[in-house]
Amino acid sequence: MSSSVSQADVLTLGYSFCPNDTFIFHALHAGLVAAPLPVREVLEDVQTLNEWAVSGRLPMTKISYRAYFSVMREYVALRSGGALGRGVGPLIVTREEVSDLNGKVVVSPGALTTAELLLRLVYPQVQVVRLRYDEVMPAVQRGEVQGQPVHAGLIIHESRFTFPQYGLLKHLDLGAWWEGETGLPLPLGAILVKRDLPERMKVALNAAVRSSLEYAYAHPEAARGYIRQHALEMSDEVMQAHIDLYVNPFSLDVGQEGERAVRELHRRAVEVGAVEATDLPLFVDLP
Repeated sequence: MSSSVSQADVLTLGYSFCPNDTFIFHALHAGLVAAPLPVREVLEDVQTLNEWAVSGRLPMTKISYRAYFSVMREYVALRSGGALGRGVGPLIVTREEVSDLNGKVVVSPGALTTAELLLRLVYPQVQVVRLRYDEVMPAVQRGEVQGQPVHAGLIIHESRFTFPQYGLLKHLDLGAWWEGETGLPLPLGAILVKRDLPERMKVALNAAVRSSLEYAYAHPEAARGYIRQHALEMSDEVMQAHIDLYVNPFSLDVGQEGERAVRELHRRAVEVGAVEATDLPLFVDLP
């Protein structure tokens, strides 16, 4: 075995509190599907998982695609378990109408999020202040962060369903912008494993993640308590809407169209100097 795990180990898997992740991974975490190793879950917000990946902390982890592009030497993406799609993009929200955000202050959920990469593709001269994703809307509502004026916020996850409750306006749907630019689905998050794992282990982990999602589809009530436990103060309606939006056929397998979308996002990230070019394979090679 490799340096990442040994046969006697429990494999640590990091993912977020969001309903799409807890829905996908419940069966794997609960031992309801076959896996090459027992799995211990660690739940954290996406920016923390992104930062952990930079230091190679976990052998298997959910991560933003933007962050993945910075850790490709150490990690490779599974084909299953990720988040891509149409109508799933982050939103830019404001307290009042704003025509152009170049030069303005926007609150972001993290430097390594796909959302911030998209923001910079649209508004290359934006000024960014970073907060945890669930603190973004309150900051925009207040109009300031630590005494600094705030003009807009970049929201992800369930916030796209709840921003009207804060009296905020949708300035731009970055997913719609991406689809209009490329005609492709938007890559948001991937499940990564260490590249130094044996190929058979990577293939088996991909199969385990896919089986976990297939179990969730076949037994939708099995994960309900687990999802609710981690869904913070989300209503049942928002919780289900979140799953319906972010879990889709691309979550079972990224597919050829999903691969093209990831390659295009990587190309644009390289083009603007956000990441370096690479010829490493983006996804685990399945037999």
